[in-house]
Amino acid sequence: MLNYAITFFIIAIVAAFLGFSGIAGSAAGIAQILFFVFLVIAVISFLTGRRGVM
Repeated sequence: MLNYAITFFIIAIVAAFLGFSGIAGSAAGIAQILFFVFLVIAVISFLTGRRGVM
């Protein structure tokens, strides 16, 4: 998921550089949402951890 966030961020930077402000804003918004979803999932994963039974 972090990979998708980085990809959309790069698309936003390229679109902003080329002057496509609408596409850049949309891509940046999607990247921001994906990054926060990644953070939530990462925190939940770290808190629960793997509790294997021996």
